Amino acid sequence: MYGTRRTRMPDFTAAATQRARVRVPLRFQDGYRADAELVTFHGLADGQEHVAVVLGDPAPGTTPLVRLHSECLTGDVFGSARCDCGPQLREAVERIAERGGVLLYLRQEGRGIGLYNKLDAYALQDQGLDTYAANAALGLPEDDRDYTAAAQMLTALGIGELDLLSNNPDKADQLRDLGIEVRDRVPTGVFATPDNVRYLRAKVLQTQHTLPLGDLAGLNVG
Repeated sequence: MYGTRRTRMPDFTAAATQRARVRVPLRFQDGYRADAELVTFHGLADGQEHVAVVLGDPAPGTTPLVRLHSECLTGDVFGSARCDCGPQLREAVERIAERGGVLLYLRQEGRGIGLYNKLDAYALQDQGLDTYAANAALGLPEDDRDYTAAAQMLTALGIGELDLLSNNPDKADQLRDLGIEVRDRVPTGVFATPDNVRYLRAKVLQTQHTLPLGDLAGLNVG
């Protein structure tokens, strides 16, 4: 394992509360539209301005579908092909809207290291390092994300049990440690391109993301 993780917050005894809810119609570049409610919060443990995107109307007795989506300016806004964040965000909104649930948009750019550090890591990746080795070379943890605030947000929304839309086992493990029941982990699609295939392979090999390596084998690195 490259780098180190920061020590996880032991609990979140201070409850967060909903601050405001506002309806926001969403429209994506491919024409897909969805109605959402955006929820803000008081009392989040890390003091960040995370937002819950409430989508769809789950049927009675249905377990909500939830995604913890870490902010990615380059992928979500500019359509960077160096990661799969933008396509994952687009997919998650549609899948959650169809079933009913919540997307937590978390201010954790670059797996928690920040935008400038992420771009510095990109420069090292251009020299041949993978995404985790690049973080380590900068003296940074391979993944600095802590999901205490996410658990607080879910609790404030009245969600104690969920199906998690994610390929990342650490997200499910942290939520369970924080008292949220993750009934099932639902994989996202595979959004591989020649520009991000090394990044996706590193996620599988270093942090056990559930992406089929066979689907990545035929792509040449850009």
